[in-house]
Amino acid sequence: MKPLLLIVDDDEELRSMMKWSLADDYDLLLAGDRPGALEIFQAHHPMITMLDLGLPPSPNEPVEGLAALGEILACDSLAKVIVVSGQGERANAIRAVGEGAYDFVCKPVQIDELKLILKRGAHVAQLEREYRQMRQVCQEGHFEGMLGTSPRMAEVFSTVRKVATSNAPVLILGESGTGKEMVALAIHRRSARSQGPFVAINCGAIPENLLESELFGHEKGSFTGAHMQRQGRVEMAAGGTLFLDEIGELPSSLQVKILRFLQDGTIERVGGRKLIQGDARIIAATNLDLKQMLSQGKFREDLYYRLAVVVVRMPPLRERQNDIALLAQAFLARFADQGPSRTRGLRFHPEAMGALLRHEWPGNVRELENCVKRAVIMAEGRWITPQDLELATSPQEPHPVSLREARESVERDVIQRALLKHRGKIAPAAAELGISRPTFYELMDKLGLKREDRTPAPD
Repeated sequence: MKPLLLIVDDDEELRSMMKWSLADDYDLLLAGDRPGALEIFQAHHPMITMLDLGLPPSPNEPVEGLAALGEILACDSLAKVIVVSGQGERANAIRAVGEGAYDFVCKPVQIDELKLILKRGAHVAQLEREYRQMRQVCQEGHFEGMLGTSPRMAEVFSTVRKVATSNAPVLILGESGTGKEMVALAIHRRSARSQGPFVAINCGAIPENLLESELFGHEKGSFTGAHMQRQGRVEMAAGGTLFLDEIGELPSSLQVKILRFLQDGTIERVGGRKLIQGDARIIAATNLDLKQMLSQGKFREDLYYRLAVVVVRMPPLRERQNDIALLAQAFLARFADQGPSRTRGLRFHPEAMGALLRHEWPGNVRELENCVKRAVIMAEGRWITPQDLELATSPQEPHPVSLREARESVERDVIQRALLKHRGKIAPAAAELGISRPTFYELMDKLGLKREDRTPAPD
């Protein structure tokens, strides 16, 4: 699709010459005065405008041209306006640049020079529009530090909003790296306990002989090295939230004690004999199949149903195809800004974005984050390449691709980009690609893309 170029000049012969010279590279719109130019600009929002300063009714003065410049920029601050002026009007051209024009060319116009300026302006305009669009999508898809516009994530966000208003235990299920702790933190932040502490403990990362003390605390002298009384995480979370990560790794002896706390709100410190009343909301998470563990006798059924009052299922990244580019762009913006000056303005090469979209992401969002962080460090120049991402096919392991596979790969990439741009809405995505909705659905089925309900879940 060619960029849209508006040419504003009262010289019909010059407009005709520009039309013949530039029609191969641009879709052209023509205007001969300020009102006509503004009407066309408001209707079509061209990416780039070529503007003569001398317009009727005062063709020998820059008044109309400068007024047109101001009106165009007021309509779209990112518009790229290239001013055309005579040699004697160079001061006016410089003034126009000071008022927001992208560049200027002097008459008589040198076509090669003009084409270079137009190409550069169109490229910058495209980059800025993509950035603005991505920021808008990020803002709309941003929820308590999480990003997502896919239906699955809309469902997660809706569940978080609802469950945060209660005090019920929550069980978060999902593969490693899907963001389970971020969901737990979002529930805490939106709850009435938000001013209280958020205390997290990984039940699989602490040796079993130390885990009980970490959870419930201990009395002085209760074991070798217990030189003083110490509170456990349950007591530390009083008035707030206790997040039990990897609850499936909790030993059966401690499952009983957590069940007791859920039932009557009391605990005993290691070596203690006094019941201590606790006041912490429990949110648990695991990447294990707890129902299978129930059948194997590895996890208590009564504890499972106490924890699973509300269950939040975090989708793996491979089931959030529309969120991959969104997340990758957000990570790129963050790491590029945090890095040295050479990383500012880094962008994904189209082939790199294609590699991101095709990857299975077994490590989910955490893997994507680390992948982009490494790419920012390794990138040379302005573009992140597939090699920087280390997702390119290894030359030692060639993968033969048939013509049909190559065509389907391109079609899949184009359709996914259209869906991302239009936030999963089929009608505008199909219209942009110039095909009907039924044809769009047929392509999705052929390429194995899921036909999900694109309507976000209600709040």
